[in-house]
Amino acid sequence: MGRPSNQATARLAAEILGQGDTGFVVPTARQREAILVAFVREGYVIYGKAFDIVRVTMNLDLADDDNIRRHLDEIVLYEIKSTSKANIPTDFRGYFFSLSTAELLVAQNLGPRFRFAFVNTRTRTHMELSLQELFARSRGIYPSWSIMF
Repeated sequence: MGRPSNQATARLAAEILGQGDTGFVVPTARQREAILVAFVREGYVIYGKAFDIVRVTMNLDLADDDNIRRHLDEIVLYEIKSTSKANIPTDFRGYFFSLSTAELLVAQNLGPRFRFAFVNTRTRTHMELSLQELFARSRGIYPSWSIMF
């Protein structure tokens, strides 16, 4: 059997993070909209596709943007970077991934309210990094542009 698609790997990575009492929640379309509205109303810039999962530190109605605004400090947005390769070590050294401009801008804008979750779906290991930690660990950065006609 071949390797799973990037979308299948990302879905499995979100499921892995959401297992147990971790505080991770994969937002529904309605919750995603409420989260975006709440952050925008507080002056943050978020691109809709620039996060995959959220972590909350309390029981929170993620479909109510007013409730989210009152508890913004209890929410961290995460972008998942996932792989199913067996040869990736637990510290993800040697892992090559892309970072979109939208993800970069959202991470810069949200600061500690945004993190990256690196998940190996084969080994079920994960690592979380802020943007600053990501850049500190980087051994190379290769800018590129993705163009669609």
